[in-house]
Amino acid sequence: METEKIKIVDKNLNEIGVAERQEVHRNGFWHETFHCWFISLEKQTNYIYFQLRSPLKKDYPNLLDITAAGHLLADETVNDGIREVKEELGIDLGMEELINLGIIEHSLTEEDFLDNEFCHVFLYYRQGEINGFELQTEEVAGIMKARFSDFKNLWLGSAEEIRMAGFVISEDGTQTKIDKYVGKNQFIPNTARYFETFIRRCQEHLKNEPF
Repeated sequence: METEKIKIVDKNLNEIGVAERQEVHRNGFWHETFHCWFISLEKQTNYIYFQLRSPLKKDYPNLLDITAAGHLLADETVNDGIREVKEELGIDLGMEELINLGIIEHSLTEEDFLDNEFCHVFLYYRQGEINGFELQTEEVAGIMKARFSDFKNLWLGSAEEIRMAGFVISEDGTQTKIDKYVGKNQFIPNTARYFETFIRRCQEHLKNEPF
């Protein structure tokens, strides 16, 4: 995976070259990613879904992340990014089923990891529970969901913890239900500005959700 070829872009999204993934993150080159968030309307309440990153992941294992996401490779368009949903979650979707929330810039700086992304963000919104997950277990260890209003209050309000429920898959393939309270420290780091922008754009498309 570290040898994947990724397109490098400038601040105006013009292509300026190609580099391996490891080099992109070592040098902090700007690049493009595909983000797909799942939201469901269940009994007049909106829920937002998160993936629990696999303990096998090199970066940020066991932390909560976008429902499905990944880098756009050098030869891919934004629409090609939808493959991440099938690969990670085992769910077939078409681009026509998604709501385009636009581009959100996201930057993360650590000692040996510089991540500068133009995130192409999409919303998959449906009524009723979302089922049928077949997880790519080397990438995703489980699926969790929270009330959207609680998620919003965690990042834009005063909540320190929110309740989340879902399931995790153990090494032997056993699926275990989970119900617990989580705080900001259980999400991938440096996501506050991203989440603030995402929440504001997302709620414009939600039913039964006050602004």
